[in-house]
Amino acid sequence: MPATDIPLIKKQLLKDLTRLSFKRKKVVLSSGKISNYYFDARISSLSGPTAYYIARVILDMIKKDRIDAVGGLTLGADPIVGAVVALSHTVKKPLNGFIVRKSEKSHGMKKLVEGPLLKKSSRVVIIDDVVTTGSSTVQAIEAIKTIGCKIVRVIAVVDRLDGAQENIQKFGLKLEPIFTIRDFNV
Repeated sequence: MPATDIPLIKKQLLKDLTRLSFKRKKVVLSSGKISNYYFDARISSLSGPTAYYIARVILDMIKKDRIDAVGGLTLGADPIVGAVVALSHTVKKPLNGFIVRKSEKSHGMKKLVEGPLLKKSSRVVIIDDVVTTGSSTVQAIEAIKTIGCKIVRVIAVVDRLDGAQENIQKFGLKLEPIFTIRDFNV
């Protein structure tokens, strides 16, 4: 994956996110806050070309980190994790994926974290689509910390700049967004 094309991919990704996912309308966010704009990021992350661009950028961000797995809280992370895991194989750096449930499954294996077994020695990246306060990301961080994995990075496609960075820093981690709300001229 030539790094020289990442700026062009990011430019196309910003264009796609704006066209597909960014809506100027009044909405209530999961945090309960009212916003005059909304990112329906799953529209983008479930679009083949845009999912590819997101995965390419994330793989470029983590290429030197010796990562074993990527994952995050369902539902925002699910399509991104799938795209990153699939694309990682094509660039000869195969990764496993994991999905953190919102609550432990009440039947079967009663798992909170789905996917290939993570070990204490696993080096992981937590992924989210859009972060506001970071509560979904924090929930994934807490679940992975109980396993004992080393969280190497925390990446979001879009940071709304509304407290996520500070909430994630409480865990000694830094949020690394691909874009912030400022990139959308809000």
